[in-house]
Amino acid sequence: MSEPRPSGSPRPAFLFDLDGTLVDSVYQHVMAWREALVACGIELSVWRVHRRIGMSGGLFLNALQREIGRSLSQQTLTELTERHMQGYLRRAGGVVTLPGARQLLAALAANGTRYAIATSGTRQVAWPALEMLAVGEAVPVVTRDMVERAKPDPDLFLAAAQRLGVEPSAAFVVGDSVWDLLAAQRAGALGIGLLSGGYGPEELQAAGAYRVYQDPADLLEHLEEVGVRQAS
Repeated sequence: MSEPRPSGSPRPAFLFDLDGTLVDSVYQHVMAWREALVACGIELSVWRVHRRIGMSGGLFLNALQREIGRSLSQQTLTELTERHMQGYLRRAGGVVTLPGARQLLAALAANGTRYAIATSGTRQVAWPALEMLAVGEAVPVVTRDMVERAKPDPDLFLAAAQRLGVEPSAAFVVGDSVWDLLAAQRAGALGIGLLSGGYGPEELQAAGAYRVYQDPADLLEHLEEVGVRQAS
């Protein structure tokens, strides 16, 4: 009698960042922060703002105070946060999905590969992008207002894995920033970097990216490299 064949490893799950990973919104966030800073009388170069996109808003504001060399009042910090949100929402009409994003999610769904979305943005900020991606109610979405800490802390990805019912070690985190990949490492997941947020491949690899692709379309073309078999 022949031995039964092993069932093999379970399919990997995917935990996606949103801004710069599935939707082309990084620069709307950059300019919204820049506008908020100017309105509050704070000068900071745009490139310095860009380097912080993707991290927790609280950590962004901590870094900001270090960059400008002075402490800001709680009233100013609150005003900056509110102005950023309003500035981004005014620009949200210019946000589009990144090449291949919808097709990638559809291919994973057709294949039976589970995925979730975990974003440092609040639900209010993330909602227009989620609608563009046609993310259904069955897809877990974890936003900043649902966890204690955002990236580079692992809370968002840990919560997303829990909602999928998988161990983080059985998931890939897909993100465009070093903050995503640092959070992936801390969650115990393998990281996949995308260049669509403006970071270079060496930066993403140094932060822990297992593979780096141009954008969602490029990842879709190379799914076999991360162990996903296309549906026949």
